Parts: sequence; C-alpha cells; structure tokens
Amino acid sequence: MLNSKPALKKLRQDPLMKMVIKEVAYLQLERSGNVFNELVKNIAYQQISYKAADTIYGRFLKLVGGVFFSPDELLILDQEEIRNIGFSRQKAAYVLNIARFFKERDLFTFEWAQLSDNEIIKLLTKIKGVGEWTVQMVLIFELERPDVFPEKDLGIQQAMMGIYDFRLEKKALLERMREISVTWTPHRTLATLYLWAWKRKNP
Repeated sequence: MLNSKPALKKLRQDPLMKMVIKEVAYLQLERSGNVFNELVKNIAYQQISYKAADTIYGRFLKLVGGVFFSPDELLILDQEEIRNIGFSRQKAAYVLNIARFFKERDLFTFEWAQLSDNEIIKLLTKIKGVGEWTVQMVLIFELERPDVFPEKDLGIQQAMMGIYDFRLEKKALLERMREISVTWTPHRTLATLYLWAWKRKNP
C-alpha cells in the first residue's frame, strides 16, 4: 500500500512535502490489469493532451475488443488499422513492437515481482519506442513499486521548482531534485503522486 502510515510519516518529515500532503490528495489512476496493457496505454498517452488520448485510446479498445487484450490480439492488426483510429505512424509501430516483444519472450503472464525496478527498466527499454519514463509509469501505476522517482518528468520538475522555490536547468536541476528526493526514500512513488496532484491544482 503506497500511502501507508510509515510512508506518510516519512514524507511529513519534509516540511514542504507536509504542506503538499495537507493541500492535495495524491494522484490515483486506474490500473490496466497487466504490464503489457499498461505499456500500450502509456504509448497512446504520450505527448498529447489527456482529452485527446482518452478519445484515441477509447477507439483503440473498441478495435481490440475490450479493456484487456493480449499480444496475439494486437498482432492480427496491421499498422494502418491502428493509425486509422488516431495513432501516429510512429506510435502504431511502437505498440506492435511491444506486442512482438511480449509474444517472443512469453512475458504476457510473467511474474514481475521477481525482478527489481532496474531489471524491469533494463528489459523493457530494449523495445524500440519504450523509454525509461514509459517504464517508470508502469512501475508506478501498474506494479505500484514504492520507490520510483521519474526525475525527467516535466510535471515533476515544475512541481518541485514551484514548491521548493528554485530555478535551475539540465544537470543542476536534476542534481537538486535528487538531493531533495533522497529524503523521501524508500517512499518516492507516493511523493511523486503528491507532486503530480499538486501540479494539476497549480498549473
């Protein structure tokens, strides 16, 4: 459970995070049901508005016949069918890459608990089109790993600059974020969810 009493106690030791916890409820999103579905969903939601992504992903779910779908159900589609519902050519290729990778390695029913966060990132970023940020979203929202900190996420960067009142860029920004986030370990996922919620309230 991400929002356990020990996790909240740890985060409240940071006075500014304690303020955030009082101000907002942490961000919660519905789980997809498995890592494969969550990966595909994250590709659909990349780099477009939530509203547009909701529409396109809704069309996608109709195309594959339901909320839960397997690699085989994706691989009977061709790239043009996926593009016709609103995916870019690149994204259509990426979701098929994911389906092939999961089928070839028999990962659809894999027990992910046996792998560490870093092992999962190393494995899934072998898929063309899947980067570290995408896998971190799976670790947070699907696998609910407790200590994930997506430092390169723009929303997290903006939230931390707003809350902690600093203006930095590139390497200096990431270093400052890490300095702050280390105090939240091993509950950085919950802190991340609060930061996203704060950012949504303070755009």
